[in-house]
Amino acid sequence: MRIHIATDHAGLELSRRLQDHLIDAGHEVVDHGPQSYEPLDDYPGFCIAAAEAVVRDQAAGIDALGVVFGGSGNGEQIAANKVTGVRAALVWNESTALLARQHNDANVISIGARQHPEDEAISFIDAFIAEPFSQDERHIRRIGQIAAYEASRSTDA
Repeated sequence: MRIHIATDHAGLELSRRLQDHLIDAGHEVVDHGPQSYEPLDDYPGFCIAAAEAVVRDQAAGIDALGVVFGGSGNGEQIAANKVTGVRAALVWNESTALLARQHNDANVISIGARQHPEDEAISFIDAFIAEPFSQDERHIRRIGQIAAYEASRSTDA
């Protein structure tokens, strides 16, 4: 699977360790930045680039997901969710990682790098990547409603 990663300065070290972990697990990793530590960096561009790449890959039939990091993960999730077609979930435990895939068919997760030890964050990501979407009709319907709103900006769609 191709995994797109982006972060801000708070998640840079975790991002580097995660990339090694994912490559060792046989995944292709695409790093959308940053490449060096800058305490005043602006994460939105990195996260948006990763989110856009996930959507592009999925539209092309490539098995891809995204992971974005920040101090809390909140801003990174917000930035990723601005990309049409992205369903980014803030994950803070294994259950939220699994449910993001099972119920929401999330294609990006966001994690607060300052909120979790490295091994815990990696376990969330591994669970997210391994978990399939349930294909349950109610979840498909709800995701469709969100996509319709995203396209029309109306709840009447």
